[in-house]
Amino acid sequence: MATGELGAFLRARRAQRSPEDAGVRYSGRRKVAGLRREEVAVLAGVNADYYTRLEQGRETHPSPQVLDALSRALDLGPDAREHLYRLAGTAPDHTPVPQTVSPELRQLMDAYPNTPAFVLNRILDVLATNTLADALFSPFQTVDNLARMTFLDPAGRQFYGRWDWTAQATVANLRTAAGFDPHDPGLRRLVAELSEGSAHFRALWETHEVRGKTREPKHLVHPDVGPLTLTYQAFDVRSAPGQQLIIYHAEPATPSAEALALLGSLHAAPADYSFHVT
Repeated sequence: MATGELGAFLRARRAQRSPEDAGVRYSGRRKVAGLRREEVAVLAGVNADYYTRLEQGRETHPSPQVLDALSRALDLGPDAREHLYRLAGTAPDHTPVPQTVSPELRQLMDAYPNTPAFVLNRILDVLATNTLADALFSPFQTVDNLARMTFLDPAGRQFYGRWDWTAQATVANLRTAAGFDPHDPGLRRLVAELSEGSAHFRALWETHEVRGKTREPKHLVHPDVGPLTLTYQAFDVRSAPGQQLIIYHAEPATPSAEALALLGSLHAAPADYSFHVT
């Protein structure tokens, strides 16, 4: 059980929940913008001392009923609620995620030559790409991890048309991964590297925002073809829990569809016109 992570998550979300939104009445000036511990305890219907022990990591076995009550008191969305449960150890899933992609899945990805397709693990490592995904990510020095590409590669701020939104979503995805296994050495190394290299990452990491992948369009800017607005689908790989197949798509008959087709042609392997004289 990740008691330290659980307490840090509760403190961060308490600080973000305003008394006005929570319907808490108060008078006079407040020293904190968010809720006090006692106020969270009242909203959740638990003892204030018990809640304090949860935040401090001295209480290690919160029941599902208590977690449900805290989720309501802190107004947690579905992703954050699941994250809270995992941190409390009631929904453990520390099965290592396979780091290789099966040949069958690679064949499936290659069968979509007109759409970028790639496979991620929970900490956003890029495990496999098809040809058009290689072309799409070609501005980056190394296509290895979406978080590292977003925060540490100079191309990130130009490539992502909504960089601030992408940065927030990326960190929220990593926080979700921490709920599955906060002691994952790969995650710890990645967070340490990003924290050292990016003050923006450090600030976002401390908010403890949790979010799975959304359906919002991706606004990208590729140096070869210009702006691209792409939707996407994320599919869990049943044979490799923790892996996701991501497929980008441009609406037909749009400038983005034309730009994506042009990108594919620009980065297509040159045809082999050699022949043998007999």
